[in-house]
Amino acid sequence: MRFDPVANYAKSIPGKLAVVDMGDDRSWTYRHFDAAVDRLAAWLVEGLGPNSGARIATLSKNCAEMLVLQYAVVRAGCIFVPFNWRLAAAEIDALAKDAEPAIVFVQDGFAAPAAAGRAIAIGEMLGLGEAGAVPPANARRPFEEVSCLLYTSGTSGRPKGVMLSERNAFWGSTGFILGNDVSMHSRFLCDMPLFHTAGLHAASRAPIQAGACVYITPGFDPVLTLARLSDPELGITHYFSVPQMAATLWNQPSFDAEKLRGIKVWAIGGAPNPKAQSQRYAGAGIRIGEGFGMSETGSNFGMPTSDLAVLYDKAGSCGLPWVTIEPMIADDDGNPLPVGETGELWLRGPSVAAGYWNQPELTAWTFRDGWFRTGDAAMVDEDGFYYIMDRKKDMYISGGENVYPAEVEAALAELPEVAEAAIVGVPDDRWGEVGRAYVIPVAGRRITAEQVIAHCGARLAKFKVPKSAVITDAIPRTASGKVQKHLLRAQALEELGLS
Repeated sequence: MRFDPVANYAKSIPGKLAVVDMGDDRSWTYRHFDAAVDRLAAWLVEGLGPNSGARIATLSKNCAEMLVLQYAVVRAGCIFVPFNWRLAAAEIDALAKDAEPAIVFVQDGFAAPAAAGRAIAIGEMLGLGEAGAVPPANARRPFEEVSCLLYTSGTSGRPKGVMLSERNAFWGSTGFILGNDVSMHSRFLCDMPLFHTAGLHAASRAPIQAGACVYITPGFDPVLTLARLSDPELGITHYFSVPQMAATLWNQPSFDAEKLRGIKVWAIGGAPNPKAQSQRYAGAGIRIGEGFGMSETGSNFGMPTSDLAVLYDKAGSCGLPWVTIEPMIADDDGNPLPVGETGELWLRGPSVAAGYWNQPELTAWTFRDGWFRTGDAAMVDEDGFYYIMDRKKDMYISGGENVYPAEVEAALAELPEVAEAAIVGVPDDRWGEVGRAYVIPVAGRRITAEQVIAHCGARLAKFKVPKSAVITDAIPRTASGKVQKHLLRAQALEELGLS
């Protein structure tokens, strides 16, 4: 199967704006974007041969070149590997040893990993090869074979290389398009990193697949982002952020809800969005809705953002499943659970990846009979709306009762003084485990540990109330905004003298 939206739109809407790089104010129509993809793909084929399966990596902040390369490797029969530039040098080198890229395109300021092959400045990418060159049609890999290695953000340890095919990317993007009212007239602002599925697929590939326009930024900047989302000339219709970004924007002095009501869909993902935050935005008339997706599965769930009342009433839900995915809430033996009961979320469908690069045992455990075990504790209500309770491994047991940290974190998000909060379970002689809260106050506001615990005590069952709280200025997170609970738990144990 040969599916290439860029090539198609280069013929049907050649003069339409496709990509804008806001870092240096460059832009491409679909005709020019297609020509850049062809030229780079032809150069790759010339050096590596057709359908080589060679890994082609990037070590760069967001830029248009990364989007050109994503499509060029497909036409050349290679595999795209965007490295997380926020990792330490030793961590990046470990990824390079795993992926063994033949070429790594590196942005100024970054050092190419020692384990990589040839290093080329990413600024030189669009000048490689001959203008007007076209790769041979037989250079492509089959639709079902790996075209991208997307390394997970590693909230619990060693990152995994998710093997994604063009089939996976197409159906994952299709779900996002159909579920979020994306059309050729849409305009996306992409602040999310292009080494993460939210940036690479939901915020950039989905609009290109729909013939829309995507504005790529070097990264999230709350002042610039708020100005861009509020700019009627840009006319941004779709935005994707993690909850932490939404909280930061809400607390900006220049925040004006009236200027954001033109956004058709503001998708939230990467971590559970506190119910209070969803209701703040929906109550202000902003169509923000939590969704759910993973590197391994693409975009899978979303809220119906056309209905503000539903966004408010069902706040805390990740929404309804897209038409391209089949979900199941399963017990520990893989049996389906009824409405209202919490179990592990399993998913299957054409967007689900084949497995993990060089990790056959983990692949066999996680991908079973077409199902992917997400590791997330979830439940579905009587209206069919799904709720992510927490990561299964983050749950702790206090006095024989299951405690999901996300529920406690959601309660703390109600406090106007709280910018961010995270809960971990720590050992306790009496209860087995108890919660320890880490709270970052909103800039210019003050909160005490006693207030944190008192607030939880007034809203939660006693066994869910944290036994201790720490007011801090930093919580360890991945580049996609997920709290690194394993690091926070290790920090808590050290602070308590239990490590």
